[in-house]
Amino acid sequence: MSKRDELVAKYAADLKEKCGVTADKDLLTKVVVGLGPAVYNDDASTVSGTDPKEVETVKNNFLIKKLGLSESDGLDKAIDAVLEKYGKSNRNKYRAVVYYLLVKHFKKESVY
Repeated sequence: MSKRDELVAKYAADLKEKCGVTADKDLLTKVVVGLGPAVYNDDASTVSGTDPKEVETVKNNFLIKKLGLSESDGLDKAIDAVLEKYGKSNRNKYRAVVYYLLVKHFKKESVY
């Protein structure tokens, strides 16, 4: 099993355990591939929901640039909803899981 396959399995388990979501493995794999080397870096592979700069990064680099959304799409509300679903008290929020949930939230699977 490759390192990427191990990560996809770990993220799918996290989705099931913490969010009650059964992952679409194909989409999750595409999200992981889209994140590139960031998933292998301990710091870059997680999202801090309490850091305003981190939330801005998710909004600008992923939602706006990658998914093609705009501010009028309610990006802040969506990020809050996803972080709430993942569990605000959960310290390790994996970037791939957050991005997967945002893709599902906005029904943007076609981007991948």
